[in-house]
Amino acid sequence: MFLAIKEIRKEKLRSSLIVAMIVLISYLIFILTSLALGLAQQNTDAIDSWHVKTVVLNANANVDMRQSLLTTDQVGTLPKDTAVVGQASVAVKAKGHEQVSATFLGLKASQFIAKNLTVTSGRKPTKASEVLADDSLKLKGYKLGSTITLNGLAKHYTIVGFTSGAKMNIAPVLYGTMSAWQTLKGGMPNLAASAVVAQSATFKLGTSGTKAYSTAAFIQKLPGYSAQNMTFELMIGFLMVISLIIIAVFMYILTMQKLPNYAVLRVQGVPSRVLVQATLAQSLLLVAAGLVGGTVLLIITAVAMPAVVPMAFSMPLLSAVGVGLFAMGLIGGLIPVRRVVKVDPLTVIGG
Repeated sequence: MFLAIKEIRKEKLRSSLIVAMIVLISYLIFILTSLALGLAQQNTDAIDSWHVKTVVLNANANVDMRQSLLTTDQVGTLPKDTAVVGQASVAVKAKGHEQVSATFLGLKASQFIAKNLTVTSGRKPTKASEVLADDSLKLKGYKLGSTITLNGLAKHYTIVGFTSGAKMNIAPVLYGTMSAWQTLKGGMPNLAASAVVAQSATFKLGTSGTKAYSTAAFIQKLPGYSAQNMTFELMIGFLMVISLIIIAVFMYILTMQKLPNYAVLRVQGVPSRVLVQATLAQSLLLVAAGLVGGTVLLIITAVAMPAVVPMAFSMPLLSAVGVGLFAMGLIGGLIPVRRVVKVDPLTVIGG
């Protein structure tokens, strides 16, 4: 460790360049990780808040609740730990406010989803003309008592309450009654729901034309969800590899430049183990400094970032990313070790 610190102090410029590169890479990875998590959560916030294990849809809906319609005959009589959900894509508009794309979810007040909804302000809807909106609509100027229209229809709705964490497919959710959802669907006869959700992992409707999916399988089929996550994972993976290459190249160059010094130390009786430990320690110290710098930038970003940006900061996940970068630093430091172990004092000094 002493040799590593001494080398860093001696090569201030080169060490600073390495640290600066690691700061930028770690900061970028942290930001991408937080953005990926935020977008993933905004795809599933509403579903996660229901705490359900099974989703039953129309068998021909391609695992998409928006395309699923269940009739009263298909739904039948439901047990206590189940609930019906009606989904419709809507455009929310109020006079003097920006139009917002949203997801309308119709619920039955007597079932567990409606009962368990957390209201941050106002109250839950009790009439077909009332809705409970996600808090993000406040950022667009909507407030308690705002009168809105959906999809440009003549019927007016009133926002009577707000709830947090109510997003689906990155769109804010409006919770309303099942009768309001049926109206949005054009009042189709015998229309009961888009889906039936259950707290049991083994629930099935058992009627023709329906199919049950685990909540995890349903979420994976959300439009764009898997592709979005895979894209971010590939980007983060490539950045990890880039960080490994940068650390390895810099450490190799520094090691080659220090070979005469290492040769002298070997002649003086310093074992190879000490030189290897110094090389690895130098690499890990530089990576640690870079991670600290990246973390500081992330904290500043988290404080300054507007609420509309879909980012979520998870300490366990970001810590895992930090450990991964630290591991890349260790691997990068191991690459030039072979040159240190095989240094020949006669060749280096005499040559």
